[in-house]
Amino acid sequence: MEVDILIVGASTGGVAAALAASEVGAAVLLVEEGSWPGGQLTSQGVCTPDENNWIEGMGCTERYAAFRQKIRFWYTSTYSLSDTASLANFNPGSCWVSRLSFEPQVGVNVLTAMMQPFIDSSKLKVIYHARVLSCEMRDRSLESVEIETESGRFRVTARYTLDATDTGALLPLCGSEDVDWVVGAESREVTGEPDAPPSARKDWVQPFTFPFAIEWSPETISTNRISAPPFYAELKAKQNYHILHGAITGIFQGAMPWWAYRRILASSNFADARIPADVAMINTAGNDYYGGNIIGSLAKDDHSVQTTLQRAREASLGYLYWLQNECERETPAKDGSTKGYPEFRLRSDLFGTVDGCSPQPYIRESRRIVPVARILEQQIVVKDFSGATCRGERARASFMADSIGIGHYALDIHPNGHGEPNHYVPTQPFQIPLGALIPNHLECYLPACKNLGTTHLTNGAYRLHPIEWNVGESAGLLAAWCVKHGLTPREVLLNQNALRKFQLHLVRQGVPVYWFEDVMRDDPAFEAVQILAVMGVPMAHDNDLLFRANDEIPAVEWRAWLNSVQVNYFEFTGTRSQAARKLWAIICTDLEQS
Repeated sequence: MEVDILIVGASTGGVAAALAASEVGAAVLLVEEGSWPGGQLTSQGVCTPDENNWIEGMGCTERYAAFRQKIRFWYTSTYSLSDTASLANFNPGSCWVSRLSFEPQVGVNVLTAMMQPFIDSSKLKVIYHARVLSCEMRDRSLESVEIETESGRFRVTARYTLDATDTGALLPLCGSEDVDWVVGAESREVTGEPDAPPSARKDWVQPFTFPFAIEWSPETISTNRISAPPFYAELKAKQNYHILHGAITGIFQGAMPWWAYRRILASSNFADARIPADVAMINTAGNDYYGGNIIGSLAKDDHSVQTTLQRAREASLGYLYWLQNECERETPAKDGSTKGYPEFRLRSDLFGTVDGCSPQPYIRESRRIVPVARILEQQIVVKDFSGATCRGERARASFMADSIGIGHYALDIHPNGHGEPNHYVPTQPFQIPLGALIPNHLECYLPACKNLGTTHLTNGAYRLHPIEWNVGESAGLLAAWCVKHGLTPREVLLNQNALRKFQLHLVRQGVPVYWFEDVMRDDPAFEAVQILAVMGVPMAHDNDLLFRANDEIPAVEWRAWLNSVQVNYFEFTGTRSQAARKLWAIICTDLEQS
């Protein structure tokens, strides 16, 4: 099979890449080892997306915003809502970790429907239960990929192959560890990060998790309890099952209760017999798995990986067993018991798996490419782990002129059972640089998931849903743009004119590349403000994310704008929005004609 773009992995980033590349006209093949699209949004059970404070405005791409609205429409059009339900930015589960929650199968249905028009037009082909066997390399260029499906094997030749697997699964097949890709924590000598370890720690990989869903069901209390999984005592000691972690204030009590943390359905939002009780997705420190990795040299062989995955599933079931039988109750049960919540009923139907856990583990950390330019801790955090100032109170992370997207989340490191402690430090709103998507040596390969050129530390901020989506979407648009214009991604990065044209293409596709919270994607000045900002025009204030579109522009500021892009001075009177559009009209004409 020959295609423009092969995408391996229907992860959050993989689906975003497929949607974007197909829509702009590329011939795309998407292959997935499992049976669900969506990755952490669906098959991994993290269907309460970890987002940012601006997600309802301009804090994501237009396609990601469309996905969120389709989720909401699914619920508001399928179920009768209660009188107390808030229709403004409806959140089915009223969870406190996210402004949106949903059942994993609903996410599958929405993503499938979003892909369907491109499948119908033959621009996109999707194959599930497809496993990559090998990669054929020529020099350092990825030429083709051999794939095994239920009906046999075939080889795909693509102009560009996007690795959208959550573990960077193609990297060991097409490159060498420590040359083309890394796993675990880099050393401080390599990255210069204040909180990197003195020596590389390949075992410092964030833990993965098998989420499961439970329902509050006192009516079925006599049948709710599950059996203890194998090795329960060992798992309990290793996992240290508990409730209070991070901001959680109690099981049902306090401002941020454990039960509502990742609740996906709140029965109080519905006046519908099909949703009689709350349903919560359990993905906490209690069922993060601390017993081993599934990537890197310490993961050993395939048999060891499968054993680790099975033990992790048992660790999650052990957590449920502990919750039902041994957890200290906040209030005694009707029978006077102070231990365990047998009212918790496993909702195995939400995933359709035998044990009720998610089909795939939630992967927090991937193998990562060795890129042209790594994203470093000191570029994004307010303060490092010891409290030393990095970005400080400046409104944005370090400026990245090669930005292909934006994101924001704290630098969040979960303890992994190998000596690395938990860390959670604030960051400033950051950009996604193109240089982090370009491998140092590999050609025709692009990361489209968590395998971009972050470090172990910055992966803790760049691994979340809307950011992974943006990485995948921009990678898909980049590959399609390179096919159309006969350039390589490396040439786009190194040629400023090509870079600006590609950034303009991204912005016109609804992908913000710079942080301004008050200029939305549908604003007439959006294109001008976004591109002028990444060109270095001094439009931003260092103490907030505002553009202040309706303020009159002072003559001194207008002169500074013109000087920054070497445009001869001429007088202008008007608002900052009008000024941006005026200046952009001059520059855009020159750019498009070049």
